[in-house]
Amino acid sequence: MRQFAVDARAAGRTVIEVSGRVGSSPAAFEIAAAEMFAHDNAVLLVDDFERCQVLEDWLRDHFLPRLPVGALTVFAGRRAPAPVWETDPGWAEVVRVVRLEDLSPEDAAALLESRGVPHGPLLAFAGGHPLALALAAEVALQAATSTGEPPAQEVYAKLVEHLVGDLPSAAHRRALEVCCHARATTEDLLRAALPGEDAGRLFAWLRRLPSVEAGSLGLSPHDVVRDAVDADLRWRDPQCYAATHGRIRDHLLKRAVEARCSDRVAAVAPIMYLYRSGGFLGDLMTWRSRGEFREAELRQQDHSALIRMTERAEGARSAAIVRYWLARQPEAFRVYRRSDTEEMEGFSAWLTLRDPHEDELRADPVAAAVWTHVRAAGNLLPEESAGIARFMVLSDPVRRRSPVLDLMLLRIAAEVLLVREAAWSFVASADRNLWASTTAHGPFHPIGTDVAVGGDPLRIFAHDWRAEPLEYALDHIGPPRSLRTTVESAACVYERTAMARPEFDDAVREALRCWHRPDALARNPLSRSGVLAEAGGSLRDVLERAMDTLGGDPRSVKAHRALTATFVDGAPTQEAAARRVELPFSTYRRHLTLGIRYVSELLWDQVMRGMPPATPVVTRF
Repeated sequence: MRQFAVDARAAGRTVIEVSGRVGSSPAAFEIAAAEMFAHDNAVLLVDDFERCQVLEDWLRDHFLPRLPVGALTVFAGRRAPAPVWETDPGWAEVVRVVRLEDLSPEDAAALLESRGVPHGPLLAFAGGHPLALALAAEVALQAATSTGEPPAQEVYAKLVEHLVGDLPSAAHRRALEVCCHARATTEDLLRAALPGEDAGRLFAWLRRLPSVEAGSLGLSPHDVVRDAVDADLRWRDPQCYAATHGRIRDHLLKRAVEARCSDRVAAVAPIMYLYRSGGFLGDLMTWRSRGEFREAELRQQDHSALIRMTERAEGARSAAIVRYWLARQPEAFRVYRRSDTEEMEGFSAWLTLRDPHEDELRADPVAAAVWTHVRAAGNLLPEESAGIARFMVLSDPVRRRSPVLDLMLLRIAAEVLLVREAAWSFVASADRNLWASTTAHGPFHPIGTDVAVGGDPLRIFAHDWRAEPLEYALDHIGPPRSLRTTVESAACVYERTAMARPEFDDAVREALRCWHRPDALARNPLSRSGVLAEAGGSLRDVLERAMDTLGGDPRSVKAHRALTATFVDGAPTQEAAARRVELPFSTYRRHLTLGIRYVSELLWDQVMRGMPPATPVVTRF
């Protein structure tokens, strides 16, 4: 708008500038723009038009028709004008509606270079959004940094203020926050995330925002708006952020469980998107897919292509193993094709082991190592299985992070989230980036055995879902929710007083997560397991005494600190808990897992022996 004013004055025109803050009174607007009637070639510039957009009908029917013939008017606002401007034959000839798009990558880089700041990291944050680029550059300059660190919180706050503007109500703000956290927002998602609100009215309002686009899956905000609103809420109100996250996640998981097998990857993608910021998925996934690749079932004529692709990427020995599993478990394979040409870009395989034959273990050293690990931890029940993400092969093995790899990781997520009989899940990979991310963030942990299959060594990561249920492994942001139907929730009514050890461990973890929820603790099966009978007091008292035992031993004091920060102090995220105890995140996770295990051991020993808990024997960390 400033450039319009410069150009108009250079052309000899009179410029009248009016702010949308003039309000909703026609009389006030008429006074502010009165000079327009004194000149034949005046230019009226109205910025922040959304603040006075209620005047739109009056402007069209009463004000604009009275202007001199040579007058020019420019209105700029966050909301699109009414369709009548372009559909009415009279107005359509004299009105031009322009949507301001992002700058091109070249122009965005040039803008940052003109400010004298590094453009790589800031471009990754702001894309081509001019205001986001300018604000991020301003913060970088004020910080006198040349490292291009991600923008400070003040940038997010300014972006929310400038891009979103004033919101009609708290409910509208909450709806926007839901829209910016979820990958795509539908009316039923809003209904689940905002119980008691008018989801239909809020969805219609979101749909009209210029920063929100309607797609086949629902409403999606501009990436800069999404990042700004989401980061601002997480910083400003962590508890509200956690609650919103939990309600969205539960709704999406319920929908994914109900999806048909062929739709599982599509159903699980929006769940994984909730964890896009940092962590395991943040390190590995691009989230750049625009439908140019798709997952497809294996066809018989694809077998030879898979074998050739594997031989090029991993060698003859690995190709022979692919040939073996194609004969034994062809249903385990998925191929990834270009949507336009059907050209194959890669494949993956998720193997299922229940009681493997000796020839399967001889044919594949990864399967042998997995089964050895499973047997060492105890036999599977007849209905249980172990799943292995055995192959993730790309036609271009040099290109690791890509939309194709995104689809492969979503397939793993679908198998982990939705296959209920899996007691164990394993991932085998030679990708050192995946090693580093998995080791740092979990929930998979290396089994300690690397397997050489012709080329680079394969590292195997495992997760025992009986020892650590999915709702704990997936995240620790929202309130506790049981995500796996095979794990009984604390909300279930237990009629038996004796529990098997896996159920007991599950109940201990659930009780710790419900530390600040007396109603959930009262329903926890531990209250009928003999723990209270032996120790006396409330369930929280019993847990606290067990945790204090750890705090009294120098060897387990870090485990005690991790438990206290996570459950007793109620840190909003595991990252926040790690900061509170001043430990690296991976170290904190290790101490937390061990601390939970020790508390469970103490209480189990108490129930079995009928005596107060003894000082634990703590493994050196």
